[in-house]
Amino acid sequence: MAHYDILIRDGMVIDGKRGRMRREDIGINGDKIKFIGDLAGGSSAGLEIDANGKYVAPGFIDLTNHSDTHWRIFSSPGQESMLYQGITTILGGNCGVSLAPLISGRDIEGLEKWTNVSEININWQTMDEFLAEMEKQKLGVNFATLVGHDTLRRGVIKDEHPVNPAEINQMRLFLDRSIKAGAFGLSTSLSAISGKFFSKEEIIELLKIAAEHNAFSKHHLRDEGVNILPAVSEIIGFARESGVRCQISHLKAVGRRAWERVQDVLNLIDQAKEEGFEITSDVFPYTGTGSNLFMLLPAWVLEGGEAAVLEQIRNPEKRKFLISSLKELTLHYERIIIASVTRGALSVAGKTLLKIAEDAGKAPEEAMLDLLDINELRVSIFNEATREEDIEKFIVQEHAMVASDGVGYAPADFSEKDLPHPRSFGAFPKVFADFVKEKKLFGWEDAVYKMSGFPASILGLKDRGILEKGAVADVTIFDPENIKDQATYENPFQFAKGMEWVIISGRPVIEGGIFTGALNGKILKKS
Repeated sequence: MAHYDILIRDGMVIDGKRGRMRREDIGINGDKIKFIGDLAGGSSAGLEIDANGKYVAPGFIDLTNHSDTHWRIFSSPGQESMLYQGITTILGGNCGVSLAPLISGRDIEGLEKWTNVSEININWQTMDEFLAEMEKQKLGVNFATLVGHDTLRRGVIKDEHPVNPAEINQMRLFLDRSIKAGAFGLSTSLSAISGKFFSKEEIIELLKIAAEHNAFSKHHLRDEGVNILPAVSEIIGFARESGVRCQISHLKAVGRRAWERVQDVLNLIDQAKEEGFEITSDVFPYTGTGSNLFMLLPAWVLEGGEAAVLEQIRNPEKRKFLISSLKELTLHYERIIIASVTRGALSVAGKTLLKIAEDAGKAPEEAMLDLLDINELRVSIFNEATREEDIEKFIVQEHAMVASDGVGYAPADFSEKDLPHPRSFGAFPKVFADFVKEKKLFGWEDAVYKMSGFPASILGLKDRGILEKGAVADVTIFDPENIKDQATYENPFQFAKGMEWVIISGRPVIEGGIFTGALNGKILKKS
């Protein structure tokens, strides 16, 4: 009679590979799955879990996650808001910013948008040193990382300017070393304020390094609005000229003028795939986007960098012209909700810009610029700017997977002064509740694949994201009747429902719907 550390009995197993769900038992010893099948003949276990009426799936993998750059992997190592969604692995270093390599002292300034860098202690420079430090930390989830293009750039150049060939070679060298140390590829944020200085040549040269290592690249589009079509075309051009695999992060169409281009975007990606280019995407299931307030300013304002933006706001004559330009944009101030500020009246969190303006007796444009001025551009917002029907069109695509674009939180983080986007608490269960159960856009097997096997294949992880003999025992057990998100924009601090067990490397971290406090996450490196 076989003996297992953990025996999961009688659950409906969804394997993460799009196989048809089937009733099976799973035996786990150590950190590996040792058996899948029928154990009716009798077996014993240190822990036996009755999964009758429940679905058993691989641990979910979140490829667009920001717990690292928001510093939450250190301040909230349990990452409970991720675990309650069934997420067992997160990928950091997204949207052009990573925690390594830190080539110069100013590299860490890239985190200023999300955390107080004066309170941060750094004892690493290289990717090797960073991953070695991370292995000393106790984490609630598995962690992997990309290299941020903006982080590389800050380290190599002293100020914002187009890079020269020598600087490109330096960046190539640091990227090569970082991937050899275990980073999974390169990320870019082409919409960054400094983006006008990014040359096509430097990005292509860096992507060629990633391609040499069979790594992949992730891209925050240059424009998710009216120019979304050329922005997607730009990514396809990167794949064509470098040979690298490209993923579009948090694919969405923002604003009315982008909505009419959605089908054209999908046609463009399909055409690129037919030509043999590997283009994938990830999607979060919310119509409200989370971003920085300064991104709503006219494009010409952002061209000179942050100091130039603040000068436009603070110079009386330039401010007057800026306000008239904002009025021409016809922004929907009643749909723009302030999520967090760093200074001034912290009670504005959760209020619309229109309400803040009315309370202050000012025009919305004035109130907007005041907030940006006081907080030196560090104002995050929720903006209701995408359509449900477009999210549905994106998420059903063969090239699309699910990602949160969120941050892991613990109960100690809950504060009315800083409202996270509800995706940090509910993205994955919301897909089950809305798109599988309610709208029936795809089945459970496809949904789980988009959360586990598919992202695992992008990372090149052969033993995670799937349930099979020999795989690492990252396992979720959830109630299909009750799985759902609870977080809202007004009250995001609500864990998702229905996730009853989460096992990471053979150890329960959620047990009977309760976080055990176990921190069993591993640091994953590209092999």
